[in-house]
Amino acid sequence: MISLRWAAIGAVILAAALWGSTGTIQALLPEGRAPVAVGALRLIVGAATLLLMAAVRPDSRAAFAGLPWRGVAFSGIAICAYNLLFFWSVSLTGVGIGTAITIGSAPVWTSLYEIAIARRRPPPRALVGQAISIMGVLILATSGQSGQAGGVGILLALGAGACYAAYSVSTSRIGHTAPSVSIAAATFLVAALCAAPVLIFVPLGWLAGPVPWAAMAFLGIGATGLSYALYTWGLTHITASSAVTLALVEPLTAWILATVVVLEPLTSGAVLGALLVFAGLVLVTTASARARAPLSNA
Repeated sequence: MISLRWAAIGAVILAAALWGSTGTIQALLPEGRAPVAVGALRLIVGAATLLLMAAVRPDSRAAFAGLPWRGVAFSGIAICAYNLLFFWSVSLTGVGIGTAITIGSAPVWTSLYEIAIARRRPPPRALVGQAISIMGVLILATSGQSGQAGGVGILLALGAGACYAAYSVSTSRIGHTAPSVSIAAATFLVAALCAAPVLIFVPLGWLAGPVPWAAMAFLGIGATGLSYALYTWGLTHITASSAVTLALVEPLTAWILATVVVLEPLTSGAVLGALLVFAGLVLVTTASARARAPLSNA
């Protein structure tokens, strides 16, 4: 059990690191790109990748017939809404603030969902780790930014965080009913079908040339298909609140890549934020999975 839990922790962290590369990869895309189009295409390519992964193994193929489709549909709609709301919010608030609010609010939403639905609360050590990591994300993502975020953009970012948390909790609840790759493939097929109509209403001329297609291929295959296969498997062995908090590795990875690859300036605030994220993740990672206290019915 311990080895499986640590493997799941590693899978979630690796998934988050892949997500953290999306900002650097998107920098390769033309400036005229439509943010929601990037989100929709990412879901479509990711769904195709996951379906191919599921088709390779006979047990994964056979599992499609018995999937809990109500839960799959809910998870698919939630992750679709997360992608579109997130890209929309970032276009209004800026990358730093939009990311901080979305990713920083997700662990809070997840803990609230688990308390309301599963009637259980995270152990105190994990809650402290969540608080420290969220503080670090806010400092890290907003360090050196002077822009102001409008009310609509903030609401969209909070909605994106709530949708991501809902996806994580739902997937965690159905994760043991079938192979994780089958669940991920079916979930993202629903998400891709929901997002595809967006492409009718947005310009796609920015896709001309090999560089945009190569970037979208990485976003869809690596930062969506492979990463969500890892994340879905991880959710079968650790709680959703722990997984969502560990996924705060995403902004930490994004900051490291921005500093090393894009050569953004290294500020003291960003370093402090990164250290807080790391410290909080250590607390969450080492929190006992069995130390979750059930809520009383009083």
